Amino acid sequence: MKLPIMTFNLRIDSGTKSEDSWDRRSVRVAETIERFAPVIVGTQEGSRPMLDVLKGHLGHYEYVGQGRGDGGADEYCAIFYDTRLLAIEEEGQFWLSEQPETAGSVSWDSSLPRICTWAHFRCVGLAHPGWLVFNTHLDHLGQRAREEGILLIWDKMRELGERKGVSALLMGDLNAEPDNAVIRFLRGQAELGGRSARLADAYAASAVRPGATYHDFKGGAEGEPIDYIFATPDVAIEQTRIVTDSVDGRYPSDHYPVTAVVRIKG
Repeated sequence: MKLPIMTFNLRIDSGTKSEDSWDRRSVRVAETIERFAPVIVGTQEGSRPMLDVLKGHLGHYEYVGQGRGDGGADEYCAIFYDTRLLAIEEEGQFWLSEQPETAGSVSWDSSLPRICTWAHFRCVGLAHPGWLVFNTHLDHLGQRAREEGILLIWDKMRELGERKGVSALLMGDLNAEPDNAVIRFLRGQAELGGRSARLADAYAASAVRPGATYHDFKGGAEGEPIDYIFATPDVAIEQTRIVTDSVDGRYPSDHYPVTAVVRIKG
């Protein structure tokens, strides 16, 4: 089963009116998503109003998740999915803190509350066990928070994957370049907390060396990626691409989306 997927940091709506304000960018984001037609899009930095606008543009997509603040406010790590093809078996969210079930909780050196949204998807009309998707946005300042956060995510991936007997995907803005301990841990190149993840990195399937994924609306590819797609080893990843294209001369976000095609057994 081949599935196109995408991770896309939307850039929070600053409230200022400009060529890059959300009311203009949302159309560019929707056009980019529709062009690649992913069945799943892991988003970061979207607020509820932003996500509802995007959902309105897309039509046949729905999303799951809640805000990172107490009471569900603030930024989401919402997962959009194509309702014509997929249905949700189960979904949830946890905070990357020492109190992962406490909304708005912050631990270690994290500058803000950080979350991971997950969902168990199945294909509509197919007798397939489905797969798990984890979508996150790690802290941009605290290295310990990034490391502790990714360990929480890895533990939850293992727990749910073993209980459900399904493959898992991890995507998001990890705020970490490839030589960071977090990325090395996910690739199985280094241990964290006595664990090693050994996940498949989508960039290994890229036809070219990956460049920067954050560009601050300026474009260009010089630098290193901080946005990623990973999968459990039983998933084959193909056709990875950092989408550096503009839409009508402007960029949809200050991050480039990353796309890939995953092949899930079963």
